Amino acid sequence: MSRRLRLGRLGRRVTSFGLRSPRGPGDGSLGGRASSLSGGAVHSRYDRLQPLPAHPPEWRTGPPDFVIIGAQKSGTTWWQGLIEAHLGVQRPPGQRRELHFFDHFWDRWPTAEQFEHYQRYFPRPEGKLVGEKTPGYLYQPWVAPMLAHAAPDARLIVLMRDPVERYVSGLGLLARSGALKGQVGAGDVGSREHRIVEAMDRGLYAAQLTWWLGHYPRERFLLLQYERCVADTQGQLSRTFEFLGLSDQRATAAEVARTRKKAPDRVLLAPQLRRLMADYYRADAIRLAEIMPDLDLGLWRNLSGG
Repeated sequence: MSRRLRLGRLGRRVTSFGLRSPRGPGDGSLGGRASSLSGGAVHSRYDRLQPLPAHPPEWRTGPPDFVIIGAQKSGTTWWQGLIEAHLGVQRPPGQRRELHFFDHFWDRWPTAEQFEHYQRYFPRPEGKLVGEKTPGYLYQPWVAPMLAHAAPDARLIVLMRDPVERYVSGLGLLARSGALKGQVGAGDVGSREHRIVEAMDRGLYAAQLTWWLGHYPRERFLLLQYERCVADTQGQLSRTFEFLGLSDQRATAAEVARTRKKAPDRVLLAPQLRRLMADYYRADAIRLAEIMPDLDLGLWRNLSGG
């Protein structure tokens, strides 16, 4: 898929949410309120930036040490919880699990003050790491150069799931939000169809990673296969700790069970459409295996025919 086509789809997607670029006096100014950074109408909790976390004065702030950038519906909340259970990791007090800071900058480059504001979301005591998770970042091409500017030394973690299963789970998220209701083309022109196409394209992992690899070196990435994390949680978690420069730590069964959650409802996808989607993703999965040599396509049963 060409970059022009992908950006065209992104343009239609953000327009369907009714977002508008802030215009007028004070654009780009903090103005004493975090929400002035974002602009646009508020449609969900992520459309406003959250307040900066309070912290003891002796803690330092600065760029995050790690960022989980994706993929959506691939176990990122589960994995974040396991990472933050490590004694060497600090979770910012009161901070929600997904920051979504750079979501707001699809139409403009952040100012120096806004980049500094982002870095202030990450207080930590001496000797501890701090990070964030926003699984949409992998899919949003404007984030890669912005994050590289704000946190050039950050380590990036990507969890990837059988793309057909990820698509089905993504449809479930859309269904629970009400985005799949109504007639074809109802409401904002084609908004439902654009969101469905977005859910499909989020599983084109190789295309997205290729773009990110133009902004961070390969050694800054830890690429994990969700199914392997499920089958060998401790082994993949130990690998994650090593990547972050942390000592190994055993996760208790309670920690694993507490942080891994499943959506209550699933959208049923007809077998013919499952095969169609497998065909759609197959070429990208082959490219992903070149980027991620330890990828086990046999674990992605929709693509392997298992």
